[in-house]
Amino acid sequence: MSVEPAKPTDLGDSDHLEVLGYQDNFNRSMSLWANFALGFTYLSPLVGVYSLFAVALTIGGPPSIWWIVIVGAGQLLVSLVFGEVVSQYPIHGGIYPWARRLWGRRYAWMAAWIYIWAMIVTITAVAGYGSGFVASLFGIAATPEVVLGFSLGLLLLALVFNFTGTKTLARVAQIGLAAELIGVIGVGLYLLIFQRKQEFSVFFDTMNVEGDGSYATAFIGAAIAGLFLFYGFEACGDVAEEVENPGRRIPKAMILTILVGGVSALFSFGGYVLAAPDLASIVSGEDADPIPGILEATLGPVGAKVFLVVAVLAFISCVLSLQAAASRLLYSFARDGMIPGHRWLAKVSANKVPRNALIVACTVPAIITLLIYVNPAITLPVTAFAVLGIYIAFQMVVLGALRQRLRGWKPAGTFSLGAWGLVVNIVALAYGLFAIWLMATPGSSGDFVADYAVWIGLGVVLVSGFGYLFIARPDRKSDAPAGDAIEVAERLRQRRVETAAMTTVD
Repeated sequence: MSVEPAKPTDLGDSDHLEVLGYQDNFNRSMSLWANFALGFTYLSPLVGVYSLFAVALTIGGPPSIWWIVIVGAGQLLVSLVFGEVVSQYPIHGGIYPWARRLWGRRYAWMAAWIYIWAMIVTITAVAGYGSGFVASLFGIAATPEVVLGFSLGLLLLALVFNFTGTKTLARVAQIGLAAELIGVIGVGLYLLIFQRKQEFSVFFDTMNVEGDGSYATAFIGAAIAGLFLFYGFEACGDVAEEVENPGRRIPKAMILTILVGGVSALFSFGGYVLAAPDLASIVSGEDADPIPGILEATLGPVGAKVFLVVAVLAFISCVLSLQAAASRLLYSFARDGMIPGHRWLAKVSANKVPRNALIVACTVPAIITLLIYVNPAITLPVTAFAVLGIYIAFQMVVLGALRQRLRGWKPAGTFSLGAWGLVVNIVALAYGLFAIWLMATPGSSGDFVADYAVWIGLGVVLVSGFGYLFIARPDRKSDAPAGDAIEVAERLRQRRVETAAMTTVD
């Protein structure tokens, strides 16, 4: 009969890393709230709602708001699984080291390869969306040249901020958090209380989007309202070695990111729906970009301009957070010798940031931005892959955690779900597979590229990843630990016993 281990006490951060086989090379200057701000500005409900509001209403009508609740609940379960994993493995890079320690080198290679490209594409997409806000703020038409210039400017600005160190990253993330909360919850509440044009019952009114078919089909199609919103919380773990007491703080930051992000998205989406003076034109697709009109009608010209300032701050912080998370993943990948140019990418600057990895996290999105400018047709397959890739990488970690649990792993971090861990893990995996199915289901427009854009993007990444893996065999060049969740849990518990005994003697 197995006995549930006693609740663990904290090890020193350096001692914990030593058990995992690493040295403490970074400044631990990121607080719980700064870590939460990083995850929240990466998740960015303002960006997500603005980008998907019209599309979701056109497909599923006002009831599409309920996908925010459904997906938020599913991703909360995923964040709980991640919380147990990061509490045992508070290592830079998140997805890659977690997959490696839960399963093995080749498994981690593919998880990280998929996730790296998904993050790079996400950085590109967010910079592109943000450029439109910057153009509107300055009253400039968003021509392809203007979008290109502002996108590259946002990428470069984020790089400069990231170069200055973790404290600047934390400060800008907190400014971005404040901007997000004002722009999402503040504006959403104002619209709900003072500018409501629709009844609350509208959230149960399909407004005939289903036509002669079943509304179930339309509702499933509107899942993008939530699926494209709830990721970013894993970024809290990407910078684990820069957070003090990460085993306790990062799981809390992840959970806060989901909960606050979900509430923010509900207020924002719901506020725009209820304040829309002509909701029918949005649902019918006649008004393809309705939010500026809603803001102009409810906040006035000055209020709308203030909102644009807040939105631009949020986008800057979002790009900054994405870039920082991607660079830490690249650094972690390189530290274990698992990626081309690993010696260069694994270097840390004097102010304790992985500058070379940051350069890559800025340069590659800039190159993709240039390619999109030259050939806008690649925008769809490139961006469609991003969210699917992130969900696949997430579920590779969830699956790895479940595999270890079935082999007898009892997480040894200071954050633990106890007896509920197995149940939460199974339900989180089931939810993730359902979400992947929703995103990967081909469209029915008749245009092959448009209908299979997600598969095209995923196929390119998988073929290139497997090709490099089996030709270059990076897994054979790395001797870093892998598949050791059970052994590490035992070592951590033993180290705590030894530390407690030494403390008692002293």
